[in-house]
Amino acid sequence: MNHVSYNETSATHNGTTPLTPLGKGLNLPTANMKIYADLAPGVQVHLTTYLSSRHHEETWVKGGYLLMDQLPFLNSDAIDKLMQKLTLKVGMMELNYGDEHFRRSDNGNISRNAFVGNYIMDAFTTAGGAELMYRNNGWLAMGAVSNGTLKPAIAAYSARSNSYTTYNTADELAFYGKVGFDKQLSENFRLRTTVSLYSCAKNHFGSLYYGDRTGSRYYLVMKPQTGSADDVDISSDHTTGRWGPGFTNKDNSTMVNLFAKYYGFEMFGTYEKAKGTGAFGGDFDFNQFAIEGIYHFGGQEQFYLGTRYNKVKNSNDMNIDRVQIAGGWHMTKNILAKLEYVNQNYNNFNGNYTTSAGYQAGTKAGFKGIMFEAGISF
Repeated sequence: MNHVSYNETSATHNGTTPLTPLGKGLNLPTANMKIYADLAPGVQVHLTTYLSSRHHEETWVKGGYLLMDQLPFLNSDAIDKLMQKLTLKVGMMELNYGDEHFRRSDNGNISRNAFVGNYIMDAFTTAGGAELMYRNNGWLAMGAVSNGTLKPAIAAYSARSNSYTTYNTADELAFYGKVGFDKQLSENFRLRTTVSLYSCAKNHFGSLYYGDRTGSRYYLVMKPQTGSADDVDISSDHTTGRWGPGFTNKDNSTMVNLFAKYYGFEMFGTYEKAKGTGAFGGDFDFNQFAIEGIYHFGGQEQFYLGTRYNKVKNSNDMNIDRVQIAGGWHMTKNILAKLEYVNQNYNNFNGNYTTSAGYQAGTKAGFKGIMFEAGISF
């Protein structure tokens, strides 16, 4: 899977520090490589590698896991019957918290996202874990445990204090789960609704909201001028355009999702609440709302038009809202081209609170522009 994008955006603010100017042109192409292998009946191994990304131009591994719908090596009729409704997933993987991560772009994999950008507060991370999913006649339930971080460690060193800190993974576990209903109710109507919970009492770098190591699609937006080459380095702050708690110590999150598709029209909605303590101290309390509508048309629904509204607000009334309008063409099953207009606004930022891009936003700031993206999946 690979993609290439074209950027034509501009940013404005009323603060005292000027922003890095943005030009027009092609961004760094990105690519993924995914390998599946059947190890036994009902047992698969999955491995995903990022061949190129905004954050790392070199090749590196996203993760790999075992997916088991059967356990033939146990030679048990009772377990074989039980596994008809169960799926076990174990390894270093994308955590199945919420449903929004099924619709986001993941580096070179853009085919599942009708838009170019992902959510403002992006609940996505890879971590070591185990998930057990139960499905029966449309009903689903999942329980899982994870180490809660994309930076697993058993010790740390601080040069500032010349001291060492030890970590115990057993004390930093994150527990999460999902319940819901997903069924094709008729030939032309599908409904899915889920509620997901995530809870971690303590972690040195909980990464649920800072786990995307590949980067935002909105290159260099809202970056302040510092007189350094880092200002124009796309990897120096790879999450530009996003906002959230970042790394966390304590995190209790809830996400509610609703998806419906009737003929060519589909709707997807999200409400999310994240509350806890940041990794470097300080409490956080964020609320996120998103709603999108997409209309697919053409003989094989190969064309679509859609719009998304996304807003994130914290307990200090600072908030960011975004409107995205997009259109796309599935040239074939494996080739997708899309065009997006985006308009994002920062409101009630007091100059003492930084965005994920490190920019101390004024009371009003934002960016808007056009992005073109094309991808191949095979």
